[in-house]
Amino acid sequence: MTTYAVTGATGGLGGAAVNALIARGVAPSEIVAVVRDEAKADALKAAGVTVRVADYGDPAALGAAFAGVDRLLLVSGPEVGRRLPQHTNVIESAKAAGVGLLAYTSILRADKSPLALAEEHVATEKLLAESGLTTVLLRNGWYSENYTQSLAPALESGVFAGSAGTGVVAPAARADYADAAAAALLIDEPAAVYELAGDEHLTYADIAATFAAVSGKPVAYQDLPEAEYAKILEGAGVPGPFAAILADSDAGVANGALDSTSSALADLRGTSSTPFAEVVKAALA
Repeated sequence: MTTYAVTGATGGLGGAAVNALIARGVAPSEIVAVVRDEAKADALKAAGVTVRVADYGDPAALGAAFAGVDRLLLVSGPEVGRRLPQHTNVIESAKAAGVGLLAYTSILRADKSPLALAEEHVATEKLLAESGLTTVLLRNGWYSENYTQSLAPALESGVFAGSAGTGVVAPAARADYADAAAAALLIDEPAAVYELAGDEHLTYADIAATFAAVSGKPVAYQDLPEAEYAKILEGAGVPGPFAAILADSDAGVANGALDSTSSALADLRGTSSTPFAEVVKAALA
């Protein structure tokens, strides 16, 4: 019997990955959900999944959580700027526990990406390369849900703002990336690197048009200088440093950093990515 573990299992990506493993035929009893807050794991327990509590900052708890685990999905930490020491703890604990394979959710073309958001991913990939562990890099592109977070204000104002110019992005639903991660864990000998992106190639004008078509309300894209867009995000309540990172990511879209013709996502899943319009419809519902 192979035991699979998923970190961040009460989060969006981690929780979807647990569900994807089950949907792909893994018995819940063979899955370890590693969570920070056990109170949020009732649904996992009800599904028959083993729940173990460990924070990325607690190596001892991580070591206990990984005991007996054969294959581990490390979902990158949510705290941008603090990821590297947290990921270091996970990697070292996994190695000490004898984990056979570690898959890590990185970012699209991390080794070549100009995005500020890629820096911690590159450093984590380097740690993995030096760890001696058998590793799989799941280099995720942008989530479609990154854009539906802007849906309500866009519908209210009629404006979807950004700094992407006429650049193109290839988004996919969070559940698509989670399903690809589950598929990679189940392959006997997975590839070392998967560049994962959706099948659609959208400009921000396309995204605004999709918002309009699905909602029936007028929405147009407004392109802004990066610094101005960062100020708007900050004014909307996004902390200044993270607002700058998001604006930088938009500028990366303008330069093609989040577009890809790779078919790895569809190949792993055995089906195409969820259409962006469907994700928008789900967000509206």
